Amino acid sequence: MWVYAFGFAPRESFNKINDAAWQVRSQAHCKTAEDIRFSFQDLTPMKVNDASALKAKAKLVDAATDALEVAINLIAADKPADAKGQELVPKWIADYRTYITDRRAFAKALQIAVTRPFFAESEVEGVPISERISKFARENNMKTCQTPYDLSV
Repeated sequence: MWVYAFGFAPRESFNKINDAAWQVRSQAHCKTAEDIRFSFQDLTPMKVNDASALKAKAKLVDAATDALEVAINLIAADKPADAKGQELVPKWIADYRTYITDRRAFAKALQIAVTRPFFAESEVEGVPISERISKFARENNMKTCQTPYDLSV
């Protein structure tokens, strides 16, 4: 059994779709959003108890989320050609929309906070939604479509 498992069993991921052109187009949309997010980058340490700094961070989170949402909307409007892609991509888009909603809630929390709130993302079956999203993106050669790490600073 182990010989089959390690030597002969198929190694294709459950998430892998077979529309390379769709993957390239999606990657391009995500790259545009990533470039916009990187243009906002400010690596100065944030004072976690400074309400004005938290409000400024909220504006950055909203602007970065706007760019991400535009990319996801463009991807959602472009259907993959293969059946597996047509099955999986809408689920991935739905997860991404939930993640975007989580980001919007975090930005609102920053607006009224007196100390930096924790970014609480949704989970699906005990897994952070960002991991589900990013795994699909990685396994379909869409690295820039992974969830951003901009809320960790």
